[in-house]
Amino acid sequence: MREDIVIEQPGRCPTHPGTLLREVVLPALDSSVADAARKLRVSRQTLHRVLSGKMAVTPEMAVRLGKFCGNGPGLWLRMQAAYDLWHAERRMKGELRRIPRAA
Repeated sequence: MREDIVIEQPGRCPTHPGTLLREVVLPALDSSVADAARKLRVSRQTLHRVLSGKMAVTPEMAVRLGKFCGNGPGLWLRMQAAYDLWHAERRMKGELRRIPRAA
């Protein structure tokens, strides 16, 4: 899996890294959630929360995923940052309108 790919489409919510892990990575590795959690040395519940998009990929989880997938932590952190920023910009839209741009 390439580390340098994070594709953004304007207006479209970036994919949560857990979705990629659930829909692409684990099936490609023919790995169950329980098996992957054991190999990642996290609880099955923790991994399930990431896979369902209910939990962010933390730097520590990114390091684990990068080692497990062989692509380093950068991809996982960039995907999470893109996802988080997209949601933050939409949540803060009204507030951002009131902040002037520096001259």
